[in-house]
Amino acid sequence: MSTTSISQPATTATGAWFRTLGPAGRRAFRGAFGGYALDAYDFQVLPLGLVAIAAYFHLSSGAAGLLSTVTLVASGFGGVLAGILADRIGRVRTLMITIGAYALFTVLCGFAPDYPALLVLRGLQGVGFGGEWAIGAILVAEYALPRYRGRTVGFIQSSWAVGWALAVLVSTLVFALASPAIAWRIMFFTGALPALLVFYLRRRVTDATIPAEATPQHRGSFPAILRGDLGRTTFFAALLATGVQGGYYTLATWLPTYLKTARHLSVVNTGGYLALLISGAFLGYVTGGYVTDLLGRKRTFALFAVLSAALIVGYTNIPAGANTVVLLLGFPLGFASSAIYSGFGSFLAELYPTALRGTGQGFTYNFGRAVGAFFPTVVGFLAGGIGIGAAMGFGALGYAVAVLALLGLPETAGRVLT
Repeated sequence: MSTTSISQPATTATGAWFRTLGPAGRRAFRGAFGGYALDAYDFQVLPLGLVAIAAYFHLSSGAAGLLSTVTLVASGFGGVLAGILADRIGRVRTLMITIGAYALFTVLCGFAPDYPALLVLRGLQGVGFGGEWAIGAILVAEYALPRYRGRTVGFIQSSWAVGWALAVLVSTLVFALASPAIAWRIMFFTGALPALLVFYLRRRVTDATIPAEATPQHRGSFPAILRGDLGRTTFFAALLATGVQGGYYTLATWLPTYLKTARHLSVVNTGGYLALLISGAFLGYVTGGYVTDLLGRKRTFALFAVLSAALIVGYTNIPAGANTVVLLLGFPLGFASSAIYSGFGSFLAELYPTALRGTGQGFTYNFGRAVGAFFPTVVGFLAGGIGIGAAMGFGALGYAVAVLALLGLPETAGRVLT
């Protein structure tokens, strides 16, 4: 792989990673940070209103859960499509399309007259939702210096916790002021907020100027990421993304149910529990970015995969009556399972050449998201026979798969993007 660096000022002062982005890079950072935070906001609108939605449309738990599964599976297709577009028409233009799409269909969900319409609209929202993160991460990664790239893109990842927290605050206010039958629709209407970010992106943000080493017809070529050495990289990167996201979705989907049914905790859906979880997630995202620059990409993935797997197993095997320990252990569990995500933006960007970076990153990450979405389904079937706590151990298996995938991938820390 050839190397062509971007000319940027060097500094060792505090906050160097942000200053070395330069004026254009800092604007790109703000745009990507805001895009992913609002991406999280629009995604969380559904889980926070799911009880009210299920009651309004008289849905079974399976039908209600299908809304989340459809979102995640559709996001896989959206991520692949957005990656190809990013290589062909540019990062910023594609980012505007994805943000506009998820904002539009989130609002339309608020007008859904019945369950089938909501299911379709939520799937279309997922298409936009799936593309935003990968494109924003690539945009910023191409501005960042190699030695700071992990922490820079890690901070982009941390914006998910910011958007999640904002959604919780707005949801608490809306459901306090309106009846559940209308509150869930209002929450979807607030999903129009991201559309405002499109104007900022259009006027202020530009792509990094990195020469590509491929002719235009090879830009965004999906077959190209499946051939030769690059095909091997794509296979193992997709396997890594599948393992990590399978483990995470198992935790995110079944942890509240486990706490409520197996531990009999009444604080599951309170602001205190969510604050503890979100705080751990935010610190995990930020810390993971620094660790990936310090230890390297592969060692960081391996470290947090092992910690996440061990914490899941330990968490679900705490003796009865020790609910205080369960509650407190939620912080490190949220920390580790979020910190592992911080390395994805830099690692996947470094695995692919410029002309195929969007395609490769969009496909591998979102393939993992789509396949990982089925992990919770497997846990649900297993829970009927062995109990929810034991079944959640399947999530630990996902992290084991991620560690094995690392054996087929190179270390990319310090790599200059071409």
